[in-house]
Amino acid sequence: MDKTGSKKKIVIIGGGIAGLSAGIYALKGGFEAEIYEKNAIVGGECMGWNRKGFHIDNCIHWLTGTKKGTELYEVWKTVGALSDDTEYADIDSFYTTVYKGERVTLWNDLERAQKEMIEISPEDEDEIRKFFKYVEYSKQCLLPAAKPMEMWGIRDYIRIGKTMKDFPKVTKEYGGITLDEYSKRFRSPLLQRLMCDYLPKDYSAYAFLVSYATVADGNGNIPMGASLQMSLRMEKRFKELGGKITCNAGVKKIVMDNNTATGIELEDGTFIHADYIIPAIDTYPLFNSLLPEKYMPDELKTAYANPTHYPVTSGFQTAFATSGSFGYGETMMIDIEPLTVGKKTYERMYVKAYDYDPVYIKDGRHVIQTCITQFDEDFEYWKGLSKEEYAKAKEQLVSEIAKRIERAFPVFKDDLEFLDCWTPVTYERYCDAYHGSYMSFIATPGAKMISLKGRLKGTENIYPAGQWTSSTGGLPVAVASGKFAVQRILKSLKKDINI
Repeated sequence: MDKTGSKKKIVIIGGGIAGLSAGIYALKGGFEAEIYEKNAIVGGECMGWNRKGFHIDNCIHWLTGTKKGTELYEVWKTVGALSDDTEYADIDSFYTTVYKGERVTLWNDLERAQKEMIEISPEDEDEIRKFFKYVEYSKQCLLPAAKPMEMWGIRDYIRIGKTMKDFPKVTKEYGGITLDEYSKRFRSPLLQRLMCDYLPKDYSAYAFLVSYATVADGNGNIPMGASLQMSLRMEKRFKELGGKITCNAGVKKIVMDNNTATGIELEDGTFIHADYIIPAIDTYPLFNSLLPEKYMPDELKTAYANPTHYPVTSGFQTAFATSGSFGYGETMMIDIEPLTVGKKTYERMYVKAYDYDPVYIKDGRHVIQTCITQFDEDFEYWKGLSKEEYAKAKEQLVSEIAKRIERAFPVFKDDLEFLDCWTPVTYERYCDAYHGSYMSFIATPGAKMISLKGRLKGTENIYPAGQWTSSTGGLPVAVASGKFAVQRILKSLKKDINI
């Protein structure tokens, strides 16, 4: 509270997962909290929409932090996204890779997956066993979410050291090589593709092991009800605690008086006073629109200036409705006839079945979705098209993708109903996402991890949150960052950070 006894006000820019988290923790910390969101609905990239009566999910393929007892699970519970009664999709595998008629599956049951892989490629047995040994080690990689690391004491480091005692072996062995380089340790062409199918091949190999371990350990389940519903549960929690959300309220700039933010100016000219500001948005528009670039941290300047070492990913994605099925809730990585998107040609694509949740099913038909991974240069291709060229390119790609799905899965022949498609430009338009990326910078061996800590340097009262504050981003970073921003404000006021 200030000298008059009034609560200090935190203004949050962006109503995505980070912004909602920051709002909830701000209210729990005794502040007044207001969220301003440019779109008509909260959620940011944790979003979904309806087409022809079908729901299309745009976000969660698996959610880190679903394992009870972990710090991140407690955060998800606090913000109302999860509860002890939350139901999860009953899916028993991470994904399946298909190549020249052969297939291999990364089952959640690691013993089953290891046994099948050795049967497929006995000449790779030693490397396969090593892979699963290090996946087991990777289960220890849990996002600390009780408080920011700069607030840790010696006991925190000792505790983490004990719980993650084997994980440093993973980063030492696989942190310095890309997935493409790692895949060449296997003789089997099928296993080589397995290792590069899920994440971009330029990712550090350890990131892939951690992803698989998270799912296999039950810490990466899929909540039933879709991504948008999780965002709406958080909105409900925020409002129940007394928070205020204003949608359709884009922010034009953060108003500064010397190095202190006095509030925000909305696009319609309205001024909103704030004692503290938490920008929970993409950092590119933050420092190229809302604030002068001089406030951008050096590590972000380095990342934006070096796209080779700090690339970002997006996708050209399509959604269809069908009555056919290739496997309950499965994600299949398949061969396709070469497909050109922009200046690149692709020979692999994934198809995911959304038949595991009633929200994606209507009249006996369900949604399937595909994605062609896109990078910085692909964004430039889409961005450079005229409105007519853009529409034509999408239409042609949808037709070509449908043909390839039908060739790979005859069960879908003449049964695919087009629902929607979207590109990297869609993410830029809706979320102001840098180059249309739905994640932060890729974790490549040549890049340092991005980690923005504390108050924005050069300011007195701006505390950034969001997935771009820590590579490689995602929902777990977003939800924890909202909490951390509020804890940093509390510490600056010499108040209890345990909220």
